Amino acid sequence: MAGTLSPVRRALRDGLVLAGLLFGGYLFVVVAPQVKTFGFDAFAYWSVSIDDPYATHIGGLGSFLYTPVIARLFAPASNLDWTSFVTVWFGLLLGTAIWLGGRRRWLWMLAFPPVALELYHGNVHLLMAAAIALGFRYPATWAFVLLAKVTPGVGLLWFLVRREWRSLAIAVGVTAALVAISLVFDLRLWQEWVDRQVVGALQSAPDQPQIAIPLLLRLPVAAVIVVWGALTDRKWTVPLAAALAMPVLWIAAFAVLAAIPAIGRPELASRGEATRRMASAGAAPAAPAAGPA
Repeated sequence: MAGTLSPVRRALRDGLVLAGLLFGGYLFVVVAPQVKTFGFDAFAYWSVSIDDPYATHIGGLGSFLYTPVIARLFAPASNLDWTSFVTVWFGLLLGTAIWLGGRRRWLWMLAFPPVALELYHGNVHLLMAAAIALGFRYPATWAFVLLAKVTPGVGLLWFLVRREWRSLAIAVGVTAALVAISLVFDLRLWQEWVDRQVVGALQSAPDQPQIAIPLLLRLPVAAVIVVWGALTDRKWTVPLAAALAMPVLWIAAFAVLAAIPAIGRPELASRGEATRRMASAGAAPAAPAAGPA
């Protein structure tokens, strides 16, 4: 059958999946009890106080880095006890990873080391991956990407290059509307976010394991990748560019690549793509009617 993997490639694929699952198991069964850092990032979302969300220094336990809009989103989390919150949050991230992989690739998704690290630390990269995958069909989901980590919004160049003005207007418009409303109520928090987080991140990177390539070098590369992808109809370049454009390039940030298996699904195609597919199907020549014997 065309497209069937050779025995060698199948063995290599299955071996990599098994190795990835073993890594994930080691992370949760061996590392977690010893190091006790499970949910390190999730703790910031649970403990954030809307009165002073940016009190903790960048890189510290409980450091909240996102815009005041996202701070408002997470503020009610403290109504739960820590165990309840981290359980619900882990379940949400796990469910998102499985949804991104789909029925055929969900196990592969869990075997991808950045996804395992993401589940362990509890950051928002998997939710960003879902927002990017959904964003081709529902551009408003890009607001979460922009309001959480800002610079991965370089992926919006996809709409700009392809002249998908409606999608671009929705993504930018929804984000701008949320920011405008937030500024009315949280102007002080926006000033603190810029002073403590944006300026602070530019002055000194967190003292934690990361790929130490400056954002000012990565961002233009990410832009070039997504522009090339838009010109050549390669959707996978959008999550790749978003990962490269993260404010800090953690290894877990590559969990955003989990969007790639989902972006090809017909139900997540952009409206323009769906219209073209329907038109193409409608234009297919009908089978000739049977003539008289």
